[in-house]
Amino acid sequence: MAPISILAACGEDNPLPKSLERTPDMQFKERINMHAPAPQILIQRMADIHLEGVTALYNEPAVCRQVLQMPYQSIEVWRKRLAASTERHVKLVALHGNEVIGSIGLEQYSRSRQSHVGAIGMGVASAWQGKGIGSKLLATALDIADNWMNLHRVELTVYVDNEAAQGLYRKFGFETEGRLRNYAVRDGLFVDALSMARLR
Repeated sequence: MAPISILAACGEDNPLPKSLERTPDMQFKERINMHAPAPQILIQRMADIHLEGVTALYNEPAVCRQVLQMPYQSIEVWRKRLAASTERHVKLVALHGNEVIGSIGLEQYSRSRQSHVGAIGMGVASAWQGKGIGSKLLATALDIADNWMNLHRVELTVYVDNEAAQGLYRKFGFETEGRLRNYAVRDGLFVDALSMARLR
């Protein structure tokens, strides 16, 4: 004989056991949760509270292989970088709730004859790639570059096989200026990168 579930066996003549009843308070909480808005994506200045998340982001293998960071970095590496930042360095994070899902850095060059130039580097968690996080980070960084640092030129490098990132950069006005052969070591092999820049 097939087993009968507790819920199927309970009807008007056989009410649910008290332990399984949904109280009015439980029903109210369920309604609240059903209509609770999803956490928004926030862009914030990187701070100490974000360092654990940033470390985890760049230690993710899929992210690490598309940037110049070394794998298996400790949180202390990022703590020192943050502490060494000056007003020429802008480090931002993208947050979903309290989770760091992306990061971007903008650095204005310190040489007086290059003070109109800045460089960008960024990374987005693999689970969030293709969902507009890179666009939010890049738009925010370029707004700072244009309207607060008065940068005329912003440049970056991107691996030749990272076509998604290249498409994002082109969308924001970056153009390819050259190919950097054997630019970095990745997975035991030399890989080329593209030099891209945006002028205004």
